[in-house]
Amino acid sequence: MLIDTHCHLDAHEFDVDRETIVLASRAAGVSAMLVPAVAQNNFSAVRACCQRYPGCFPAYGMHPLYLDRACEADLVTLRDWLKSELDGESDDVSPPVAVGEIGLDFYVPGFDAARQEHFFVEQLKIARDFALPVLLHVRRSIDQVLKCLRRVGIRGGIAHAFNGSRQQAEEFIRLGIKLGFGGAMTYPGSTRIQRLASTLPIDAIVLETDAPDMPPFWLAGGRNTPLELCRIAQTLAELRGMSMSQVQDATSANVLSLLPLRLII
Repeated sequence: MLIDTHCHLDAHEFDVDRETIVLASRAAGVSAMLVPAVAQNNFSAVRACCQRYPGCFPAYGMHPLYLDRACEADLVTLRDWLKSELDGESDDVSPPVAVGEIGLDFYVPGFDAARQEHFFVEQLKIARDFALPVLLHVRRSIDQVLKCLRRVGIRGGIAHAFNGSRQQAEEFIRLGIKLGFGGAMTYPGSTRIQRLASTLPIDAIVLETDAPDMPPFWLAGGRNTPLELCRIAQTLAELRGMSMSQVQDATSANVLSLLPLRLII
């Protein structure tokens, strides 16, 4: 069993073949996918996607790179949406399993650090109030993300696409945050990421694709899909000198220790 902890399955890049991709991924052993929202206006699309495809689990939040279209009222909407979904008794869609994708991104030119931090901290408070873990965006912002996590205090979460130092990794782990490794780990030149993936405690590592983005080495920049999680897991197995089944068992157990997934195997 494999779990893709970060997959934007609702993205328009999958409109032509979403069902085919889901079925192929499940047949290959990807039993679950976490589908994070990026803005208030795609909450419904994430919900609909997870309602249609068993094994897909929603997270709701506002991505730092989409804050140009966000407003203070969206924070109220997020809180109300989570309450409504968590209180619901429908069996045809999973309740939210996390708040995300949220965080900071200081890579894209022209970023507004103060605005990003405001929305990030407020969403951390919402996650704390609902006792939900968080899916964290941490590009070029790890120290600042850690500062906010210490300030607010949350239930745990996943640092998506981790690309930091050993010291930063250990601080995330201390705070109950798992580290997401995906396509970047597969590139021959990614020696630092590979070193971390091979030496960090296995109980701190989860796997992800970030599909349709962050394609692994063998896709040569093409569209990423959750089907690639199988070869990503094999890369981790080779780096650590583990069997594929050991990697599957360990990384899945790490996710299940953090998120309340109702899996259909």
